[in-house]
Amino acid sequence: MTRAQQLGATLPAPQAPNEERVSAVRAALGGRVIVLVGMMGSGKSAIGQRLAARLGLPFIDADAEIVAAAAMPIAEIFAKYGERYFRDGERRVIMRLLNGGPMVLATGGGAFLDPRTRERVSERGVSIWLDADLKTLIKRVRRKNDRPLLRTENPEETLRQLLEARGPIYELADLRVESRDVSQDAMVSETLAALADGLPRLEELRRAALNKGFAKAMTHLHLFRPQSDQDATHQEIVRVALGGRSYDIVIGAGLLQKAGEHIARIAPGASCAIVTDENVARLHLPTVELSLKEAGLRSTTIVVPPGEASKSLAVYGRVCDEALAAKIERRDLIIALGGGVVGDLAGFVAASLRRGSRFVQIPTTLLSQVDSSVGGKTGINSSHGKNLIGAFHQPALVLADVDVLQTLPLREFRAGYAEVVKYGLIGDKRFFEWLEADAEAVFNSRSEQICAIAVSCETKATIVARDETEQGDRALLNLGHTFGHALERLTNYDSIRLVHGEGVAIGMVCAARFSARLGFCTPAVAERVERHLAGVGLPTRIRDIPDWSADAQAILDAMYQDKKVERGALTFILMRGIGEAFIAKSIAADEVLKFLEDELTRT
Repeated sequence: MTRAQQLGATLPAPQAPNEERVSAVRAALGGRVIVLVGMMGSGKSAIGQRLAARLGLPFIDADAEIVAAAAMPIAEIFAKYGERYFRDGERRVIMRLLNGGPMVLATGGGAFLDPRTRERVSERGVSIWLDADLKTLIKRVRRKNDRPLLRTENPEETLRQLLEARGPIYELADLRVESRDVSQDAMVSETLAALADGLPRLEELRRAALNKGFAKAMTHLHLFRPQSDQDATHQEIVRVALGGRSYDIVIGAGLLQKAGEHIARIAPGASCAIVTDENVARLHLPTVELSLKEAGLRSTTIVVPPGEASKSLAVYGRVCDEALAAKIERRDLIIALGGGVVGDLAGFVAASLRRGSRFVQIPTTLLSQVDSSVGGKTGINSSHGKNLIGAFHQPALVLADVDVLQTLPLREFRAGYAEVVKYGLIGDKRFFEWLEADAEAVFNSRSEQICAIAVSCETKATIVARDETEQGDRALLNLGHTFGHALERLTNYDSIRLVHGEGVAIGMVCAARFSARLGFCTPAVAERVERHLAGVGLPTRIRDIPDWSADAQAILDAMYQDKKVERGALTFILMRGIGEAFIAKSIAADEVLKFLEDELTRT
């Protein structure tokens, strides 16, 4: 018995589509996406294209989007990376597409199996199961040989097993249309009829399904439980292409345990000075020390206090002295094990020690994994401002282990997420749309974290490769930082009141709002940026900073210590739209002051 029969729902008899029915469906649809689900060969693409044309809506095939993004056929993705990797990407694509407003969306046969996808489809769309029997499916799929799941000794038996296993999940769709061997126009007519009947009582159908216990029952099917993230073994490697100073960023799980193995490849037999802070040492130092020992690498440890105060001349001098006392030579390694503070400090020590030593970044916060560990910026703070003393000195290797993110307080993870969002805002609208659609996954799934970190690092690596020392568009990476650094300075780098990523979040919203004020983008762009950042719990307004008392002139004065100031003129990174950041030089100080005065009155 089908779900529709169990619910007592009867579909109208098929009839030719007419303008009244089309108008009724469009009106009842509202802003929803029509999502077609079902087995391969059920006709989702063919019927979907004609249905979209009849309704005057865009049609998108999720598989075609995946192929375009990966620049390779789906069968090749399966062969090269495996089904798990494909499913992760498929989910991200669908999450993004569901933000696109009314359309007809054809999904791959396995897409609806993911519970997160089903939940988002329920929120933003109406799902239709195109239900074809085995005989019909076999007849149709024989026409193509590009189905990776059917590349078995007995494809017909494989298809039967897939249909049997997936059928109970497809029954969770809002509506069902039998996919038969009739003309495609007839199928479009039947689908329109199902929509016309089902849309006005969609919530009623869903409540009835819930009362029948379908969703609850499905959680007991082991095959379709959300897969545990504990077995996420996929790694991404991003290459920073700088000629003879090129290096890899390795992103994945379990990398701390393999740190010695990775480091020994680039520096066999080297001695290592691990620079870390007290908090990270307690959590992760023993794992790294053991890994180095097992790889035949001698190590010594230099521990500094946690927090921004360690980025000082005094601490820098102490670390240099301790590294020299440990007889670290130029071909040995400084290892930065920690967040951005440790990475910046240890990197500057490496840049200075014996006039330049090699170093490895093992970033332990999301912020450092996507930002400070990549690109070779090293440095310490001055009483005059942040990062004003330093050097460009590229690491020899970066190991970004997503397992360490499990030990981060939520506030620190959020702060790092602000930098992830930055990469979407400066030049990758699709990445920002994915984050909008499924930020929760980045907070909770290791596989999604690997993806988000890899995209962020790829974006930064591309920019660094063409502008290593920030003579041009590398400045785009500072979106939000002119505002954010000034706010940090005025709080005396007190992490209880404001951490760097929170300053960047407020700064990006300020940059977007300032862009709108100057006419570079619409207010809706700024509202969108603020809504997303606030939605994940980040501060977005200057007054969100606890005990804030500085006035607009004080903020402006702090901005003049920004590294991007040229001949006394302020430079900002502004936006023409999502993914369209640009460098704006010589912005008038009075414009900035008026804007800041208005920002301070926002509640």
